[in-house]
Amino acid sequence: MIEKSPERLEILKRISEFEKQGWWEKDVEDDPPTVELLPNQIDYLNKKLSSKIKTFFANIAGTNFFEKLIKNKGLIIKEVKGIENFLAVRSGAIITCNHFNACDNYAVWKAIKPYMHGKKLWKVIREGNYTNSPPPFGFVMRNCNTLPLSSNTETMKNFMLAVKTLLKRGEKILIYPEQGMWWNYRKPRPMQDGAFNLAVSNSAPIIPVFITMEDSEIVGPDGFFVQAYTVNILPAIYPDENLKRKERVKKLKDENYECFKNTYEQFYKIKLTYEK
Repeated sequence: MIEKSPERLEILKRISEFEKQGWWEKDVEDDPPTVELLPNQIDYLNKKLSSKIKTFFANIAGTNFFEKLIKNKGLIIKEVKGIENFLAVRSGAIITCNHFNACDNYAVWKAIKPYMHGKKLWKVIREGNYTNSPPPFGFVMRNCNTLPLSSNTETMKNFMLAVKTLLKRGEKILIYPEQGMWWNYRKPRPMQDGAFNLAVSNSAPIIPVFITMEDSEIVGPDGFFVQAYTVNILPAIYPDENLKRKERVKKLKDENYECFKNTYEQFYKIKLTYEK
């Protein structure tokens, strides 16, 4: 028997409290404090040779880390469902996913990698994770095809232009519309507008991905069962061009939430309810 991590137990208590309070987008863990990202500190599209070199090595480092985790059963991807829904979208697209673990982005990447034809999955991340993550993790966060948000207006203009360029050239961009990461939280959470604003601005489809999980037979070093993931790739949803912008954003967000909710209820065979 391995004693359960006090830190994990505290995080679970916070999740329960945040759910009761309806603080859906807040982080339950202590992320690096935000340091402002300035325009000259980021090469969003990897145009510089130095950026290309860093990205090459960051992707190798990230892949080695996660593949070792998979080999040692620290990350278990049990099944991928709905790959036909991914293949049906030939254009650039925004992939939305529930956010519950630092490994969930790799689970998405692992599921779609055989069908990416050499392209990479771009990931939108929070500003502090880009500017203030400690080494060696920070090197990967800054260079592994990440698109950091910023509190700086000029930097965000560059961010928006980069997203537009990537979608036009057929790239896939992963965004967590729930925002904060809630460790091993199985329920879908109400979503923020960001991903859907980007989809509407660029007339791009959303590919919803909802990862469900179940206890494996392996207990991790934190004393909790390692979760076995099922990556559920759901049918794409598209902005309704007949609606006003605000209504288009809301409809996309509502449809995405319903996709997640229905998948949750079908997989776990329970009705979605929240603590109050």
